[in-house]
Amino acid sequence: MARRSRFYARRRLSILAALTGLTASAALFNSPSASAALPTPVSGSTARSYLSQLTVATENRTGYSRDLFPTWITISGTCNTREYILKRDGTNVTTDSACAATSGSWYSPYDAATWTAASDVDIDHLVPLAEAWDSGASKWTTAQRQAFANDVTRPQLLAVTDNVNQSKGDQDPATWMPSVTSYRCTYVRAWVQVKYYYDLSVDSGEKTALTNYLANC
Repeated sequence: MARRSRFYARRRLSILAALTGLTASAALFNSPSASAALPTPVSGSTARSYLSQLTVATENRTGYSRDLFPTWITISGTCNTREYILKRDGTNVTTDSACAATSGSWYSPYDAATWTAASDVDIDHLVPLAEAWDSGASKWTTAQRQAFANDVTRPQLLAVTDNVNQSKGDQDPATWMPSVTSYRCTYVRAWVQVKYYYDLSVDSGEKTALTNYLANC
């Protein structure tokens, strides 16, 4: 009950964070050459503390459909979540009147590839939607799942090479990690932060993998 109360308290706080994020996004889209990356995740020590508090449970995908996680929503003006992340994570990104990226470059930290066409880039849900469903989101409302699927405040959305994102699919760190080993510490810290914030469980293999990777962070 205490963990559930903490979850809803964080959800209330997230409304304020979202309003702050919308204000920041206005400046972001007015910048002709904005470049950023995944919001910095918690430290290794904090991630280890968070991980120790996560419930270990068997995953259950019964009833899952991606349509239960509405994407993409409007973030600012005519710009939806995908367009927001493309602008945030790209370099010298320009957009048309519909906020579609017409030029720029994107570096994918998962595989160290750089792309100059937005069509070569996917927006990865670092904790996949199916994984979230398996570990607690099946009990959420549609509004809560929408907030998760479009969260630009937590380290949950990242522009990456499209086929790398597709090969990752719905896998957790027990079976998939970025090929760039220097990015793995960032990846697992972000994974644990998102799971902790949304009060999601981990399965035993996932927790073992996260524990091992975080030992080196």
